[in-house]
Amino acid sequence: MITRLKQDDNPSAKNAMTMDDLMETTILPLFDFRHMTRLAVARNWKLASPEQQTSLIGEFKTLLVRTYSAALANYRDELIEFKPLLLATGDTDVTVRSTVKKPGVERMSIDYDMEKMAEGWKVYDIRIAGISLTTNYRSSFAEIIRDGGIDELIRYLANKNRQARSGLRSDDSEVRGLILLYGVVPSLLGGPQ
Repeated sequence: MITRLKQDDNPSAKNAMTMDDLMETTILPLFDFRHMTRLAVARNWKLASPEQQTSLIGEFKTLLVRTYSAALANYRDELIEFKPLLLATGDTDVTVRSTVKKPGVERMSIDYDMEKMAEGWKVYDIRIAGISLTTNYRSSFAEIIRDGGIDELIRYLANKNRQARSGLRSDDSEVRGLILLYGVVPSLLGGPQ
């Protein structure tokens, strides 16, 4: 993925379709969106019917993919350093720790919580500078559910996704820190050993 991004010397020429394609083929297979959505919705997950859960997963995945695609479009050769992985025999849940160095900017930590599943290791949360991207949505999701129920949260996410497809800018709170994501996740393709 990084090789393909480096081939394009003109970042403004990178379009959303290319980023979506890169996400679909390279990064998405590494994520457990069900687990991520369940973490973001928290205790309200149990209130959702199986159909609502499926809709929530789809809409939340689309929101994250669009946000990550915007981050990918800003790739600029940051240096990524992985810390030694502490993995004991039989572990099924690990945290992969890394730091990202961008010239002229303080190092930033990015940690990936991963779970071993039948199809391999999957990321279920990312913490940038200690802030969980998945659970960062909890309070706003809880407020929406409190005010309008699970269906209102589904409508809210679907609306945000429609706005993104229309070219309207995402909230800065969603993009904060994600600019660094694109350089690290592809390195995890094999997952923990």
